[in-house]
Amino acid sequence: MRKYHALPVALLAALALTACQDGTGTKDESAAQPEPASATVTATDPAEGANGDGGTGGTTGTNGATGTSGTTGTRTTKDTQATKAAKAKKAAKGPTATRVSCNGSNTTVTAKPVPRPLNHMLLTVKNTGTKTCDLTYYPVLRFDEMQWVPQPVKESKPQAVTTLAPGESGYAGVSLSAADGSGQGGTTGRKLTVGFQGRTPNSDGGPSAIPALPAKGVYYDSTLKVTYWLRDMDDALSY
Repeated sequence: MRKYHALPVALLAALALTACQDGTGTKDESAAQPEPASATVTATDPAEGANGDGGTGGTTGTNGATGTSGTTGTRTTKDTQATKAAKAKKAAKGPTATRVSCNGSNTTVTAKPVPRPLNHMLLTVKNTGTKTCDLTYYPVLRFDEMQWVPQPVKESKPQAVTTLAPGESGYAGVSLSAADGSGQGGTTGRKLTVGFQGRTPNSDGGPSAIPALPAKGVYYDSTLKVTYWLRDMDDALSY
């Protein structure tokens, strides 16, 4: 390939020399410039391109490919920045080590009987502290001096811990008594204590809360049960 392309260059040089001898060198030089032909030859010579000996044309071709790669690199950088931003936003909620447990010291708790579903009560916990807190597992309920602990509705267990940022609320539904009257030991509770669990089941999560009950009290029986802590009020009342 080198010999094939080098021949026109030699001929052009000979023509230029002949023109100079005829006294018309200036005119012929402007008509036939060997440099562009040389650049074209170098750019199309595979051997020279592979060895890195290509001229200006070869470099231009390489930069064209690099330009496309550079665009991809920019998108990758933006994607990386977006990922970092998402992680930073998630970290703003705080990893487990920097969060605290929700309990009676950093929340307000209300207990309100609801007309639907029948014989149900809604517990609402609002984070009134300055740190994100976790509502773990389910509330431990105690009416008056009762000596047993209501069991949770297993089907209501969420896939993740209910985490409350300052100002946010979590919920738990309480099924007070059997609608068909099948429950036993029915009585009226006048005082309700809501206990909080820690990061392991049945551990102490901190101070309890004592939400106010209606003046007439709340009727419950042996079927008393409670949901896990949930983020959605409707979900809490669906069991």
